Amino acid sequence: MTFRLTVLGTATPYPRPDNPCSGYLLRTDHTAVWVDAGPGTLAALQRHHRPDLVDAVWISHTHADHAADLLPYYYALLFADGHPREPVPLYGPPGLAARLEAFLAGAAPNPASAAFDVHELHDGHRAEIGDLTLTSHAVEHGLPAFGLRAAHGDAVLAYSGDTGPCPALDRLADGADLFLCEADGAGPHHCAP
Repeated sequence: MTFRLTVLGTATPYPRPDNPCSGYLLRTDHTAVWVDAGPGTLAALQRHHRPDLVDAVWISHTHADHAADLLPYYYALLFADGHPREPVPLYGPPGLAARLEAFLAGAAPNPASAAFDVHELHDGHRAEIGDLTLTSHAVEHGLPAFGLRAAHGDAVLAYSGDTGPCPALDRLADGADLFLCEADGAGPHHCAP
């Protein structure tokens, strides 16, 4: 059984040349999940997987450096060459759909439900997406934010999301085969995907 992680971007708080903001692609032989959709990650995703064929999108929190590419993704799904058979499952913090709709508001309503089947996360939220199990854990970030444990068979990947040290982060990483921990500091940003 294959379980792969592709880093789409790691820049924060804004994209850098050749480095989008936070975004990752989790794949097995049968399932693809886009984790966080920071600016520039939709373009990077297209190098590895057709965006209209992802099985789900999982968003850790609503800050733009983790969620802004949901906006062009909405347009790609509905008005460009992407034509999913049904709305793409979108897992994110409470209020994510309302924030998308507020941004997309124009002459006509643009409901998030036209492109996404929205599921609001809570601590302990569990979703079965193809052959992946996604479990969300509330972390500390000053607004609703989540870390992720993704399991495929016996393999477990833990993703911190955007948080500082906290007991929830320790529990999230405990026993994981791979812990993907976003980190940033006061010095120059030299992250590379």
